[in-house]
Amino acid sequence: MNPPVRPKNWLVESILVTIFCCLPFGIAGIVNAANVNSRYDSGDFEGADKASKEAGKWTKIGFWIGLSLNLIGIIAYLLMIFVFVSAAAAGAASSY
Repeated sequence: MNPPVRPKNWLVESILVTIFCCLPFGIAGIVNAANVNSRYDSGDFEGADKASKEAGKWTKIGFWIGLSLNLIGIIAYLLMIFVFVSAAAAGAASSY
């Protein structure tokens, strides 16, 4: 009997999410990703598949939350610039 195909371990993606997006969810992805290969190599194919699915889930959650928070930060920053420029323009116009 041939073993099933090794599931995707999501390790690279989890590390990138940890660095660039969302630390807590990226760490959860790394922990699960590290279990995929060790479980597969020990013959626990079902456990490896479950760990792969968990790693993928936490990596995707971390990516989307990190992306959302970054977009909110960019919008808030642009809004702040707009408010300050508008206030400066209003102050300059009223002093003449």
